[in-house]
Amino acid sequence: MRKFYIFYIFVTITMCFITENLNASNKKTTVFVIELKKDIGGTAWVYCQKAFNQAKEKNADVILMHMNTYGGEVVFADSIRTRILNSPIPVYVFIDNNAASAGALIAIACDKIFMRPGAAIGAATVVNTTGQQMPDKYQSYMRATMRTTAEAHGKDTIIQGNDTIFQWKRDPKIAEAMVDDKVSIPGIIEAGKTLTFTAEEALQHGYCDGIAESIDEIIKNHITEANFEIIVFQPSFWDKVKGFFSSSIVRSILIMLIIGGIYFELQTPGIGFPLAISILAAVLFFVPLYIDGLAANWEILIFLLGLVLLALEIFVIPGFGIAGISGILFSVAGLTLSLINNVNFNFDGVQAGTVGKSLLTVLVGITLGFVLILYLSNKIGSTGIFKKMALNTALENKEGYIGVSMDELQLVGKTGYASTVLRPSGKVNVEGKVYDAVSTEGFIEKGVQVRVLEYRTGQIYVEKI
Repeated sequence: MRKFYIFYIFVTITMCFITENLNASNKKTTVFVIELKKDIGGTAWVYCQKAFNQAKEKNADVILMHMNTYGGEVVFADSIRTRILNSPIPVYVFIDNNAASAGALIAIACDKIFMRPGAAIGAATVVNTTGQQMPDKYQSYMRATMRTTAEAHGKDTIIQGNDTIFQWKRDPKIAEAMVDDKVSIPGIIEAGKTLTFTAEEALQHGYCDGIAESIDEIIKNHITEANFEIIVFQPSFWDKVKGFFSSSIVRSILIMLIIGGIYFELQTPGIGFPLAISILAAVLFFVPLYIDGLAANWEILIFLLGLVLLALEIFVIPGFGIAGISGILFSVAGLTLSLINNVNFNFDGVQAGTVGKSLLTVLVGITLGFVLILYLSNKIGSTGIFKKMALNTALENKEGYIGVSMDELQLVGKTGYASTVLRPSGKVNVEGKVYDAVSTEGFIEKGVQVRVLEYRTGQIYVEKI
C-alpha cells in the first residue's frame, strides 16, 4: 500500500510538470505594435496614450514602436518619452528608416533599439518652422533632456581582473552630441557637426541593439522563438480628430479665430457670423482638452470671466483700466492653464518648459488674431470673397436713402433773429420758421439779428450781424 502512495505522488508530480511545460509552450508572446510614421505632434501623442493603455489591457509582453519620422514638436516628443520611461511593459523601437530630432529622443527612451540597414538616428537640434536653429536656451533644455534619457537606462558593471568598471549602457555624451554641434567626442564626432548615426555606427556605440529587415525578424531573433501574436494599434476616428485639434498650430489658429470673431462681432450690430465662428473655435479648443482631463471647469471659467471683464470695459466702463487689463490676464491664463497637465492648483508634475510652450502657443494665437483683424479690416469690401461681406451699394438721395433731412443746409448765408436767448444754444427765426441753433460767439440776446454760418452734424450755427 505504501508503494502505491509513493507511485501515485510520483505520477501526480510528473503530470503537473508535463502540463505546466505544455502550457508554457502553448502560451503566445503578445507584441503590441504602434505605428509612428508621421511628424511627432498632437496626433502621435494621442495615439501613444491610447495605445499604451490598450497594451496594458491586453496584457502585452512587449510594446514595439514602428518608427519612421523626421521629428516634430519637442513638447509632444517629451510627453511620449516620459510615458515610455515609466511604462511597466518593455518598449522596443524599430527604426524603419529615420529617427531624426524628436524621433531620436523617443527612440533613445526605449528599452531596446533596432534599425533597418540604411536607417539613421540623430540630428536632434531644436529648429523653428523655417528650419533655423533656435536660441541656446532651447538647445540647453534639449541637451539636458537627451542626456537624462540616455542616463535613465543605467550602467553596466564590467569586471576586468581586480578592477570594476561602470559603463553607461547608452553614453549621455553621445545623446548630447546629437543636439549640440559644439560637443566633441574623440573617434565619433568632431566639434562643428551635429551627430547622426547610421545603423552600423549606432550598433557599434551602443545606440542600437540589433539590425533587422522586419518586425517579424526582430520578434523571432530578439524577443521570442516560441509562438507569438502581433496586435497593431488601430486609432479610431475620434482619436484622429483629437490628435488634429491637439496640434500647437491648430490651437493657435483656434485662438486666433476666437479673438478675431469677438472683435468683428463688436464692430457689427446684432449677433451674427463672427460670434458664431468665435464660439465654435472656443468649443473646438476646450472640448478635446476637457475630455482628456487637461482643461478643468475652473480653467474654462477663468477664460469666460476674462471675456466678461473685457465686455464690461468696452461697453460699460469708460476708458481702459483695471477691468480691461484683468480681462486680458484672465483670458490668457485660462487658455494657458487648459493646455497644462496640472491637477487643480497642484503644479508639481508640470515642467517649466511645458508652461512656456503653452504660453507661447496662446500668445502666438492672439498675435495672429490681431494680424488677421488688421488684414481683414483692410480687405473686407475691396477684393475677392471679402467683397461680398460688405455693403458696396451707393445710397443715393434720389433713390430715397435719406437718414436726416438736409433742408437746413439751404439756410447757410441767410439772416433772421434770435427768438430766444442763445446761451449759446437756443432758437432762431429764419424766414418765418423757428430752428434750433448754436451761437459761435457765446451769449446772444433775444431779438438780436443773426446770420446762419454753417449747417454741420444736424446743427445750425449762427453769429450776430
